[in-house]
Formats: sequence, C-alpha cells, structure tokens
Amino acid sequence: MPRNVTFHNVEVHFAVDGDDGAVFARLFNRYIQAWARRYEEECARAERSGNDRRIGDSGGRR
Repeated sequence: MPRNVTFHNVEVHFAVDGDDGAVFARLFNRYIQAWARRYEEECARAERSGNDRRIGDSGGRR
C-alpha cells in the first residue's frame, strides 16, 4: 500500500485578477481532489493485487 505523504513546506505564487484567496481555493480543491482520486485508485489496485497473490497461497481465503 502506498505510504503517507507529508508536506513540510508548500509555497505557491500566482497572479490573478480578482480575489486571490477564492482562486487559490478553487484551484487547490480541483487538484487535491484529482490527486486524492488517483491515490485512492492506487490503494485499491494495491489491495486487489495483494488479494490476487493471496489466492495462490491460501486457496482464496484471507
């Protein structure tokens, strides 16, 4: 299973028209949700792969 990720320092710079905080929140949410979806898919693949390997070792029992 993938390891946890820890961000120790994140620095973001961008120039936008309008409310910087709202733009940042919208973009952050979009990309963090995409990252989380890919992370969940990878975790599910790792679990399925482990289950597939276990079938040969234990006759399908966990």
